[in-house]
Amino acid sequence: MKRRMDRRVKILVVDVGGSHVKCVATGHRSPVKFKSGPRLTPDRMVRQVLKITKGWRFDVVSIGYPGVVRRGRIAREPHNLGSGWIGFDLQAAFGRPVKTINDAAMQALGAYEGGKMLFLGLGTGLGSALIVDGVIAAMELGHLHYADGCTYEGFLGNQGRKKLGNRKWQGKVRDVVEGFRKALLPDYIVLGGGNARHMKRLPPRARRGRNADAFLGGFRLWERQDQNAAGQSESADGPEPVSITTGEHHADPNQYRP
Repeated sequence: MKRRMDRRVKILVVDVGGSHVKCVATGHRSPVKFKSGPRLTPDRMVRQVLKITKGWRFDVVSIGYPGVVRRGRIAREPHNLGSGWIGFDLQAAFGRPVKTINDAAMQALGAYEGGKMLFLGLGTGLGSALIVDGVIAAMELGHLHYADGCTYEGFLGNQGRKKLGNRKWQGKVRDVVEGFRKALLPDYIVLGGGNARHMKRLPPRARRGRNADAFLGGFRLWERQDQNAAGQSESADGPEPVSITTGEHHADPNQYRP
């Protein structure tokens, strides 16, 4: 039988986004953040994280990365950040054990309540992940062709929202979500990301994600007995069910203030 993680382990969760990097840790109720953007390299990210969390005590790190992660390794450079992420040794840079997962998958893990769930992250781009009976898979639905030579991300990401205006953008979101619902047949859909707040009327079977979902997902990575297809472990051989437990790190889903 595999031994569960010692509950005394303190976890730092780093949610890397296209506009901001947000951090929270065991015992800290208020996240801290700094701006990211196209000049953010992994080295700069680590140095800035360590700077704004100076004095925090943590033993391990969870990182949500806005791009493709395979078996715990970053597999593609991000679209909205600087370069140099592939091959960068995050564990050596932090000086602690690190688990890396796609950022949408980390949010999905925090939002998951069982069954078959589709997560769509409405932020700088369009993140996506699917969890089926506890098995999580990060996806890149945003890069699929949508219309007029544009991808889903081009329409539903932040640039698309600014171009279309909130009213038309909301209609596009509802249409796309309904199409994904019919194709993927989820039990429910979670709309996360900073732009989910602009949705005045949600599509059928959908709910908004919570601000804390990404952080809860990061804590849950270390409360699981092993890793899965989302790519957190270099030694993982394939998909494995998510083990969702109510641990000390996320007893109150609303404790983290944005």
